[in-house]
Amino acid sequence: MAIVEKVDLKAGNIGELPPSDRNGHRRRLRERFCEGGIKALADYELIELLLTYSILRRDVKMQAKSLLRKFSSVSGLLSAHPNDIASVKGLNKESAALISLVHAIHIKYFEEKMIGSNPLSAPEEVVNFSKVYLAEKSDENLMAVFVNSKNRVAGYEIISEGTVDAAVVYPRKIIRKTLDSNANGIILVHNHPSGDPSPSSDDISLTKAVKNAAAPMDIRLLDHIIIGKNGYLSFLEKGIL
Repeated sequence: MAIVEKVDLKAGNIGELPPSDRNGHRRRLRERFCEGGIKALADYELIELLLTYSILRRDVKMQAKSLLRKFSSVSGLLSAHPNDIASVKGLNKESAALISLVHAIHIKYFEEKMIGSNPLSAPEEVVNFSKVYLAEKSDENLMAVFVNSKNRVAGYEIISEGTVDAAVVYPRKIIRKTLDSNANGIILVHNHPSGDPSPSSDDISLTKAVKNAAAPMDIRLLDHIIIGKNGYLSFLEKGIL
């Protein structure tokens, strides 16, 4: 029977390791992480350490390196579909679920920081959440972030998936969702899978259409943010809202 692994970060207790770790490699990875944090390990070693919690009885260094090659980066791996992760030789559904869980917790962390924040004084909270939630998606997603009368973020919703086009994403749908959320302000956010956050003519047309539809309803269009893999663009910051 394999011995259950336990890590007590506060006490520094690395705990027992499975019999397969005869040369102490897993123990050393854990010790380095507990003592030095994320900077103490290479990217593949971070993934390798994570995999040790789902694959107990064999070396997983090659699987960790294979994952980084397949998905190009840690962020690309974390946002990958579990079925794609499990397709890598030597991995299983448990490993895929564990990696996806890490990404879900990452999203939840930034979601909690965004909800209740003031996007007028702290716009980075919306940007940071949008990066982890949208940046790695392979299709364009349009998200509405709802802001209440106290200028606090009250919630968010994906409005559409696919090409962001005013002819496809009906502005009245966005306004209806805003009213349903008891909000009077809205921030549009969408991603560019190409990585370039520069606005297209459709992005500009959609922004104008939503702004025109929102004004008679006393709904404020506070910003339109485009997320790319290497940055973002804010219509408000660029003075094109």
